[in-house]
Amino acid sequence: MATILAVSNRKGGTGKTTTAVNLAAEWGARGFRTLLVDLDPQGHAGIGFDVIARAGDPAAHHLFTRPGFRLAEAIRPSRFANVFVAPADRTFDGAAIERSPCALRRELIDGECAEAFDRIIIDTPPSLDMLLVNALAAADCLLAPLIPHSLSAEGVQQLTRLVRRVATSVNPNLDRIAMLPVMVNNRVSHQQDILQKISARYGCERLLKGIRSDILLAEAFADHAPVREFAPRSRGALDYRQLAEDLTLLWTMPASASDANHRSS
Repeated sequence: MATILAVSNRKGGTGKTTTAVNLAAEWGARGFRTLLVDLDPQGHAGIGFDVIARAGDPAAHHLFTRPGFRLAEAIRPSRFANVFVAPADRTFDGAAIERSPCALRRELIDGECAEAFDRIIIDTPPSLDMLLVNALAAADCLLAPLIPHSLSAEGVQQLTRLVRRVATSVNPNLDRIAMLPVMVNNRVSHQQDILQKISARYGCERLLKGIRSDILLAEAFADHAPVREFAPRSRGALDYRQLAEDLTLLWTMPASASDANHRSS
């Protein structure tokens, strides 16, 4: 059974897609068959792996707009080891036929994806609630990237309220939650103040070490590649490598693909 991680923040511009792409690359490099589902109509997660749905191509959003559509129809291999992508429909306007909060859950937990992949990452939109609720209803874990300033912290508060509602009504297994500071500069005192408040509010065990500011993360995206390939010795690459390890320890996921196979046998 795959571990399903939703990457989300109700505020845009918080490094959500950068995190989804680079974490998928890290897990793929460790031998995990990893699926990245791009539910953000901007389609940036697919761009990060150079997997883009052209007009008429099957896309992740067709699960909500085409009766009988199966998510597996949209999944494509990337050119990176063990990483597969279900790209976004960048023409999706929020109008949907399938509005069940469990549409994505059925595909990822009960469908063929559950056995085909070790890790599934869902890149969520910040504001389209039907899609975001579907992602949370399917997820075992939630990772909330945030820039350490007051507005981003408000986005996390909005997200946690939605998480409580989904956990109560749809997905009681959604209890593994962590906050990931991004664009971190330890010399900025305001950032440290915000992180201390978040730690006090949600618990220090839920606040991860964070991703330092690094222009090479943006340049890697422009090159349609994860930073571990574009600039493997950069701050961003080192920090996302550490994130993959930290999440494995925090949520007691198998430390390697061989361990995962051993535990399932």
